[in-house]
Amino acid sequence: MTGICIIGAGSSGVTVAKALRDKGLTFDIFEKGSDIGGMWRYENDNGQSSCYASLHIDTSRPNLGYSDFPIDPSLPDFLSHAQFLRHLEAYADANGIRERVTFRTRVDEVTPDGARWRVTLSTGEVRSYAHVIIANGHLSDPRMPGFPGQFDGEVIHSHHYRTAAPYEGKRVLVVGLGNSAVDIAVDIARRAEHVTVSTRRSAWIMPKYLMGVPIDQWTGFMVRRLRLPVTWSRRIMSRLIRLGVGDQRRFGVPRPEHPMWREHATLSQELLPYIGHGYIDVKPDVAELRGNKVAFADGTEAAYDAIIYATGYRISFPFLATSLFDPSTEAGRLYRRMVPPAHPGLIFAGLVQPIGPTIPLVEIQGKWIASLLSGAFSLPDRKEMEREIAEHLDHKRRTYLASDRYALEVDFRLYSSQMRSDARL
Repeated sequence: MTGICIIGAGSSGVTVAKALRDKGLTFDIFEKGSDIGGMWRYENDNGQSSCYASLHIDTSRPNLGYSDFPIDPSLPDFLSHAQFLRHLEAYADANGIRERVTFRTRVDEVTPDGARWRVTLSTGEVRSYAHVIIANGHLSDPRMPGFPGQFDGEVIHSHHYRTAAPYEGKRVLVVGLGNSAVDIAVDIARRAEHVTVSTRRSAWIMPKYLMGVPIDQWTGFMVRRLRLPVTWSRRIMSRLIRLGVGDQRRFGVPRPEHPMWREHATLSQELLPYIGHGYIDVKPDVAELRGNKVAFADGTEAAYDAIIYATGYRISFPFLATSLFDPSTEAGRLYRRMVPPAHPGLIFAGLVQPIGPTIPLVEIQGKWIASLLSGAFSLPDRKEMEREIAEHLDHKRRTYLASDRYALEVDFRLYSSQMRSDARL
């Protein structure tokens, strides 16, 4: 029996499995859905995908692919969810991963058993492993706000949004100003009577293109070619965007009190023009729900037929007891963002939110994990792991906003360099 268990066969689980296979390691991988793909499989029958019909990835094609499996250059700059899923399927099949997955099998419980881990499956079977790699994602447990009052219309979280069709001719409030909120607002605005976006503290809006070039390629040029720190490159980008797009306050989008380099900016090529055309307006935070109306923090009130809360997700792992691992306090306190010092047999893959592309970063995590489990290097002692975590948290406090949204934030260049150094990649 293999000593390694992988939970989840989305983009994180697949690339970790590929890295383990490259090192000659055997593993079991369990997926509660009927196929690979995770969040990129629209209407995934595992129930965890937040994918909506119009979803396109915010990372441009050259920065998105796996290091040894680039994306077809004939594809567009920004892939749809379906296009990326086909790429992921091709990557998995080229590396013999799909046939190693046990589908339609949920992991119900993971518990310590001496130096090993007991994994209880939905089939009732119990297996024992030396290492459990948790790669089932962190964007499936919706966080709902607790606004006072009652709203009489339709209410959903963005996790359940699929198409604009149900909002034809309606007045819709979208709460949030992150990427999903803005994507959904623009998608609905094409068919709704009107859309309002409500934001508590606003966000910096970055276009997907600047001077005809995808925005992340500008940032990548500054970081990789010019060797500028990420914070410097983002300061420069904020000025270029101001020249190319103008002051977002002109469109009714408040400028955040913090500088752009301290946040995960919202990417949208369409939001500001849609505001300019009158399809969307922007309001501050919700103050109270009043039947078919919503009152805002600026004292105004408006009627709506539906509210979509794009208010983020709780990090949760239902198969782990919170006494063993409490994601609300421990998810951001992992050695190299992967290993809880108290339980080094547990390894989390993909539990990061980078400034930079996520998928290539998780590929490096997979190689780090494979090198660790093949014996190429060892984990430091618990004291050293705690020291490294403290350094990371200090860097995060000095760099990003003090917000739950940044609990998993990492700097792609710094973090990937650390992993490559550890594993000699």
